[in-house]
Amino acid sequence: MITADSELIIIGGGPAGLTAAQYGARANLGVLVIEQLAPGGQALNIDKLENYPGIAPDKSGFDFGEDLRRQAENFGARFLNDSVMSLEKAENLYSVTLGNGKKLLAPSVIIASGTRRRTLDIPGEKEFYGRGVSYCATCDGPFFKGKKIFVVGGGDAACDEAQYLSRLSTNIVLIHRRDRFRSQKALAERVLKNANIEVRFNTRVLEIKGEKLVTGALLESGAQGEAQKNYEEDAAAVFIFVGTVPQTLFASGLGLKTDENGYIITDQTMRTGAPGLFAAGDVRATPFRQVVVAAAEGAIAAHAAASYIDERKGEFY
Repeated sequence: MITADSELIIIGGGPAGLTAAQYGARANLGVLVIEQLAPGGQALNIDKLENYPGIAPDKSGFDFGEDLRRQAENFGARFLNDSVMSLEKAENLYSVTLGNGKKLLAPSVIIASGTRRRTLDIPGEKEFYGRGVSYCATCDGPFFKGKKIFVVGGGDAACDEAQYLSRLSTNIVLIHRRDRFRSQKALAERVLKNANIEVRFNTRVLEIKGEKLVTGALLESGAQGEAQKNYEEDAAAVFIFVGTVPQTLFASGLGLKTDENGYIITDQTMRTGAPGLFAAGDVRATPFRQVVVAAAEGAIAAHAAASYIDERKGEFY
């Protein structure tokens, strides 16, 4: 029988993964969290986390992520900063291959790898990335203080980031291809009332223009079924927030059931179709992606993983 390196490996250090680490460690499991970047996941991009129960006044997503990490560490969870290349079955254990080629074994794994940003896939987007094209307002917004900025998207992230940027410039143009926002009503209303934000519905970005840096964009306006108008407009930056794609490629060999967009389908205890394998947070098929939802799913997944390991300890040790 091969020997496990940890009882529970958690892939991803966002709110779901960090909460799972805390609950797994509190259940007296040997827990290892593997995170490629900094703790916090997508929450790192939140300027002010204001709708998480019990957090008042608000705090930054970075501080929230650090608090979660410290909590999990205090309960005994271990952390490894590395990428995950593949997740496979090895006899009665799961094998996690890291970026350096090393393999780690565990009887149970929670996939909490979250999502990556979706791109527009238009001319100029890749060419000017880091030179006026950005996907993080808190990271790059200060470079464009007082300048005209295009923000692209209509969901929570676009509205939240436009709000942040409106504190740096009085000339924010929020561009959305549909005729209404997809964001929560409170966020949408805040944006519409913000004098520093001009909202343009039924508008699309066709191309990002520039030389060494972004100088503007080619836009198309007009509702579906109506005549379209194309025009160029100057701007110093284009911030893009048009959704996300689940990060599940490393687990593609396991044949997990997913929805049409690639998000992992689980039952209400976060169990996938593979024994001992769970999914939680933004990587999971869910109707509502919020930090509080991800944290709750992480706790449920850890509880289910602890039960799974406890029932089958004889198989692993």
